[in-house]
Amino acid sequence: SILMERGLFLYNFKNLLKAKGRRETYLCFVVKRRDSATSCSLDFGYLRNQMGCHVEVLFLRYIAAWDLDPGRCYRITWFTSWSPCYDCAQHIASFLRSYPNLTLRIFMARLYFCEDRKAEPEGLRRLHKAGAQIAIMTFKDYFYCWNTFVENREQTFKGWEGLHENSVHLARKLRRILLPLYEVDDLRDAFKILGL
Repeated sequence: SILMERGLFLYNFKNLLKAKGRRETYLCFVVKRRDSATSCSLDFGYLRNQMGCHVEVLFLRYIAAWDLDPGRCYRITWFTSWSPCYDCAQHIASFLRSYPNLTLRIFMARLYFCEDRKAEPEGLRRLHKAGAQIAIMTFKDYFYCWNTFVENREQTFKGWEGLHENSVHLARKLRRILLPLYEVDDLRDAFKILGL
């Protein structure tokens, strides 16, 4: 099926602050071609990690095989259960530099941080600097995914307890990660002056 099972979506995309046991990353995608003021949907669906290959790299291989027309503009939107790891962020940033006619928006359910390596924040900053628009999923994004990618049997999406609060918390964390370093230094100086 091109659509994801309801339980699979709810389990993997739940925006828990501590999501132990959720080891796979799922990526729902929409690819559109922009023609002046209108856009045309070319493809949509979902992918998950495969043995030895992260889902972001799988998608980049998939879209690279399309042989995109350099004279046209494309917009890709991802909804991912986890933010990209450092290595995947590097691959995505490199891909975006190779395709200046392509824009990428990434909406993430949760932020991934490898315990062995604290490089993920730097990866997200580099990804943002390469032009990717990155944000945390909100109720509106979950609602869209439910109606676009999930075999929902016409059931209305109902959020879980804590969805909004967790989205706000994760969005603040992401905003702090993406703050330019000089702004972070300015904030530290201001806190020192205030004695905080």
